[in-house]
Amino acid sequence: MNGIQKRWVYLIILSFIWGSSFILMKKALINLTPIQVGALRIIFTAITLFIVGFRQISSITKKQWYYIFLTAVLGTFFPAFLFAFAVKNIDSSITSILNSLTPLNTLIIGAIFYGFPFLRKQFLGIIIGLIGALFLILKGAEINPEQNYFYALFIVVASIGYAFNVNILKKHLNDLNALAITTGNFLILFFPALIVLWKTDFIHIETIKNTKESLYYLILLSVFGTAMAKTLFNRLVQISSPIFSSSVTYLIPIVAIFWGLFDGEKLHISQLFAGVLILIGVYLTNKGK
Repeated sequence: MNGIQKRWVYLIILSFIWGSSFILMKKALINLTPIQVGALRIIFTAITLFIVGFRQISSITKKQWYYIFLTAVLGTFFPAFLFAFAVKNIDSSITSILNSLTPLNTLIIGAIFYGFPFLRKQFLGIIIGLIGALFLILKGAEINPEQNYFYALFIVVASIGYAFNVNILKKHLNDLNALAITTGNFLILFFPALIVLWKTDFIHIETIKNTKESLYYLILLSVFGTAMAKTLFNRLVQISSPIFSSSVTYLIPIVAIFWGLFDGEKLHISQLFAGVLILIGVYLTNKGK
């Protein structure tokens, strides 16, 4: 398998895993709070990675630990909680569409902080994508007044964190083993997540039996949707470009919308139109490259 084929294989696998992660998060939130879901997701993922990747830690240099810390906080810690709050308050399919802003933010941040030049076509793609995102949020709030679309902004903030993450990975950690990066991330986050979980009084939940099913979904999300997917994504960044890697969000909404509709969520035609606008914007930023 050559390099180009490997990139696309990684992209398709990631789109299925991450596209399914939204419905898993939604199920986990039935009996757990967003804070608990975010903290437990990090803890379960960390335990998984310690088992399979702890030996890789020794390959990280002192200088690289600084960038490992940045990617851990910006690309994992805050997004884990932001997505949990968003999925709790708005449809999972909508959060997956808004996540498509990641490639646009990757390009913007790459240009502002890393000196990558804008092309006219890429700038047009950014404008179209942002218009689509704004329309999606406003229309969603109109169609679903019972949902709090303020939390849609949480996804926008998380996508900015992802954009910083992918640029840092490509710029500063491109020569480090992908499993070492992921394991290092969660080594840093393990104890902060434990503290956060402890503050929620999770261990004092009396109806622990009612949380078992949610915990099963969360374990699946942690092992596959975070530990495995993060490692694959880190490797994808290394063998491709930041823009190509973040364009996994092209395919994520397709999988997530399928699961959402299967679970009884409703998607208005105008929201699909807004999603198409976002994807057109993402396409133009990639084509412009």
